[in-house]
Amino acid sequence: MAYATTSFDLVNFKVASSKRIIGYNKQIKQQRFVTFNSVNGVVPRINGVKKLKVAYQGVPGAFSEFAAKQAFSDCIPLPCRAFLDAITAVEEGKADLAVLPVESTMEGTELRNYDLLLQHDLPIVQEINLYVHYCLLAMPGVSKGELKKVISHPLALAHCGKTLAQLGLDHEAVEDTAGAVELLLSNRMFDTAAIASSQAALLYGLDVLAHGVQDESWNVTRFLILSKDLRLRSPKGRNKFGSKTSMVVAHHSGTLNVLLKLLSAFSTRDINLTKLEVNPSRTNGTPVLVLDPKEGGPLKEFPCILYVDFEGSMDDQNVKDALAEISEFPVFIRTLGSYSADPNIYGLQ
Repeated sequence: MAYATTSFDLVNFKVASSKRIIGYNKQIKQQRFVTFNSVNGVVPRINGVKKLKVAYQGVPGAFSEFAAKQAFSDCIPLPCRAFLDAITAVEEGKADLAVLPVESTMEGTELRNYDLLLQHDLPIVQEINLYVHYCLLAMPGVSKGELKKVISHPLALAHCGKTLAQLGLDHEAVEDTAGAVELLLSNRMFDTAAIASSQAALLYGLDVLAHGVQDESWNVTRFLILSKDLRLRSPKGRNKFGSKTSMVVAHHSGTLNVLLKLLSAFSTRDINLTKLEVNPSRTNGTPVLVLDPKEGGPLKEFPCILYVDFEGSMDDQNVKDALAEISEFPVFIRTLGSYSADPNIYGLQ
């Protein structure tokens, strides 16, 4: 995703005059790095009674599955064909939680998955930041010189453009990275490689021909974990990093005025914003659709919305006061969830 030209700076924010406002954590590389196998999950089970089912898009070995296991180490992963299917699984009671990747350091915000957040009533109960390290995988015994094609998820192919150019191979997009590995193995494709994780290679018994084939060495994806059961949030005060809240502010006109009002309301109360992005209507002119959980019924249509993440909980009085001030404007505010902040970056090795 291309970032808009900066017109003025506000501490941790790069503000564009008309397109986007993106809050970027400049210290992300300084955050604590935790390997996947060294943690036991950051969210406890309910009374330890049952293993939780966590729905994710993809097949075993997908990065979303690793994010699910990072949050709930003893969960039962439920693979789904599409992100919407993962959401539906929770709504229909077939799963307890769903995992959605929503942004990355290389691509920015994943608008399609944010649309799912806006159009369904599944609160955020946790966040997981996962270090994405791509590898070039092939059938056992195959060398790079025997390859003719590379398959993977479209974003993975885009993230590894330099490597693909150097190899001079054709490439083909498939539904997900682990799915590419599964396809490679099931069809015994000896002239084809897949871009996926080293864990996927281990799981499916493939050879790793190259590590770290992504263009940028630092590639982190943020996943949100959703559930109807708010008991799955970490107990208040347990997380030393405190709480974080995600919300959207939607309106029909006056984007700049709403933006300035929002910044003022949070700034005067010393509430730190960790994400702020202005998202206009989609490129084809269709409005942004948002569900109002209080009213139900048809989705509300808006030409523009603001995605906002901030430090604090909806139970905090200063947060309540800030939202009351913002509500002086004719805006629609919907909280997507308050949850324990987790700035750690988790790896798979």
